[in-house]
Amino acid sequence: WITSWFRNLVFGGRFLAEYIWIGGSGTDLRSKTRVLDASPASPSDLPNWNYDGSSTGQAPGHDSEVIIKPVAIFKDPFRGGNNILVLCDTYQPLDDGVLKPLEVASNGPTWGVHGSNSRHAAAAIFENPAVKAAKPWFGIEQEYTLFDADRVTPLGWPKGGFPGPQGPYYCSVGVENSFGRDIMEAHLTACLNAGVKIAGTNGEVMPGQWEYQVGPCEGISSGDHLWISRYIMQRVCEKYGVVVSFDPKPIRHGDWNGAGCHTNYSTEPMRNKDTKYTYTPKEGDFAGKELHGGFAKILEAIERLGKHHTEHIAVYGKGNEFRLTGKHETADMNTWKYGVANRGASVRIPRDAFNTGYGYFEDRRPASNMDPYIVTSKIAHTTLLTE
Repeated sequence: WITSWFRNLVFGGRFLAEYIWIGGSGTDLRSKTRVLDASPASPSDLPNWNYDGSSTGQAPGHDSEVIIKPVAIFKDPFRGGNNILVLCDTYQPLDDGVLKPLEVASNGPTWGVHGSNSRHAAAAIFENPAVKAAKPWFGIEQEYTLFDADRVTPLGWPKGGFPGPQGPYYCSVGVENSFGRDIMEAHLTACLNAGVKIAGTNGEVMPGQWEYQVGPCEGISSGDHLWISRYIMQRVCEKYGVVVSFDPKPIRHGDWNGAGCHTNYSTEPMRNKDTKYTYTPKEGDFAGKELHGGFAKILEAIERLGKHHTEHIAVYGKGNEFRLTGKHETADMNTWKYGVANRGASVRIPRDAFNTGYGYFEDRRPASNMDPYIVTSKIAHTTLLTE
């Protein structure tokens, strides 16, 4: 009640902007508050700011300033009123005043998870005329696991032990099966209030694990909405005293599902029932069959993804090798295959798209900790700008 009492105080015509950015690990989110005198109509109305990059693993101590530049605005569901959440990307200021997209040095493979500015390069791909003309839509399924504050015990699990086997927990009800529903509901409501394009939510296969869906969003906005949804999730968990994990295999021993970030994708020609196009796939279930319309576009895009499977796996999330084993509704990470309604495939074609002849497909390979800027732009680049 103390927090509520202070929240009800008036701000004297001023308002609060929570500047949010991605930290040095590539999965941690950082934020700080700025008091402003005028309400912005767009991100360009907001001032750039800076932070100590040496404290986030993104800059050396002798040259520690990192500039944050506002790129998207959402309502603040925690403070309410006219207060806002401000998503930013990160830049290194050069001596001549130029802002260079931040690049953080790495000692080895990052698997697409790092503290560099990935949004800048993704935006360039989405601004490509061929990509813009295709109107790429993304729907991302964010899976996550809730842990007690000890960061060891998943919510609902006995301390030092294991719950009953998987089976009763997916989309479940009841105190014996569903763990963390209040957190799920709070996150859903907060995202709706903030203006995040959240589409749904459900309990997942492993107890203590949940999923929510964001989209459809076009182009770069998909990454913006997913990152803000993750920030909101962490803030909600803060209030409940639990820890949210985006580890793709949080429990590595035993018969337990991992956590993914399945990415659903379509272009305007794929989802248009009136598309005029012909394509004959060279591999898989439809090899040698002449396909037509949006479904032909879907298969053409899927085959392009197959040609670049290794490149995609290399940027689809850290620790994905523990999840993509060929078990627990995954394809082995070293194997490429697609199929209709096949959740053991790299790419799944929904039954509805197969029956109607148009729609979308689901890339099931991305890990739950993937960077949505990298994954969505990589899909767009491979399917629209390569052969």
